[in-house]
Amino acid sequence: MNDKIFVDSNVFIYLLDKEIIKKQISLLLLHSNPVISTQVVGENIFVCLRKFKELDKLQVLKHGENLMEKCIVKPVTTETIKKAIEVCRKYKYSYWDSQIIASALENNCTELHSEDMQHNQLIENKLTIINPFL
Repeated sequence: MNDKIFVDSNVFIYLLDKEIIKKQISLLLLHSNPVISTQVVGENIFVCLRKFKELDKLQVLKHGENLMEKCIVKPVTTETIKKAIEVCRKYKYSYWDSQIIASALENNCTELHSEDMQHNQLIENKLTIINPFL
């Protein structure tokens, strides 16, 4: 991959799931040196603590640490929030999805891998949303 990619929270949750194919795709994305935001790390910990009751808290926290080790983690800033509000208004995504899009745009990513957004949509003529599971 020559493109700089951003990966949404929902993709990396499959790293702990029993769904083998989605887990493998998520693992490939994890090893592609993707960009994520602090939001992605936090959402992964939050969702995994609730979704995977068979895992203890320490295993889920290790998952969060693993994301921080394997990915380029960028903070959500006030500028990110301002951009998210703009994206939310223009593209009608939820605020949280708009914040993911804003983070990807801020970090000059050309691809955003997400299961929850419109596949192949072009944002700001520079960021393409890709559902990696299609």
